[in-house]
Amino acid sequence: MSAEARGAAGPASDGKPGRGRRIILWRHGQTSWNVDRRFQGSTDVELTETGIGQARRAARLLASLKPDAIVASDLQRAAATAAELAVLTGLDVTHDEGLRETYAGVWQGLTHEEIIARHGEQYAAWKRGEPVRRGGGELETEVADRAAPVVLRHADKLPDDGTLVVVSHGGTIRTTIGRLLGLESRDWESLGGLSNCCWSVLGEGVRGWRLLEHNAGTLPEPVLGDDD
Repeated sequence: MSAEARGAAGPASDGKPGRGRRIILWRHGQTSWNVDRRFQGSTDVELTETGIGQARRAARLLASLKPDAIVASDLQRAAATAAELAVLTGLDVTHDEGLRETYAGVWQGLTHEEIIARHGEQYAAWKRGEPVRRGGGELETEVADRAAPVVLRHADKLPDDGTLVVVSHGGTIRTTIGRLLGLESRDWESLGGLSNCCWSVLGEGVRGWRLLEHNAGTLPEPVLGDDD
């Protein structure tokens, strides 16, 4: 395992072994930019009516898991998704800008086709797993640097066998999962994207966090997102 992977895995294993905690990483509902395949990044785009419906359906399923805490990105598409779960559980939502989607500079607002046409070499390098500042924005490792500590900080507050729901964005969730599992950043692409309002589950084992479910809640739905 590389130094990067060892450093990533370390903090995830600091908790007492066998506490049985779970982290549910839940992607926000559909936006109009998702439908248009337009790169959102940190742009604050609201949910569509379909997205609100997705959030309500998923919230009913997630509420049955009896979460102990909810933390969400402060961008409105994630905040509105989290609010649907808060209504059913009575839990307060903590908003944290560290869970925002990747800032992607000039890529933001462009459609997938426009990105390929204007920044094809950069896009191809990113897909190969190379460290790329898409559109002059953040590296994926920088996203993990800000998001993973937020998740771990809130997970550390859980009771034994407790469950944390993290409401965030496709790219941020992918990088956070990769970091918590101790995967090398070039391998994060091996984690498939999340469909709108679907989630992944990490469970706590003796040696750290393990991926228990990925892209759960699909009907199935297509993956329409910035990490596609």
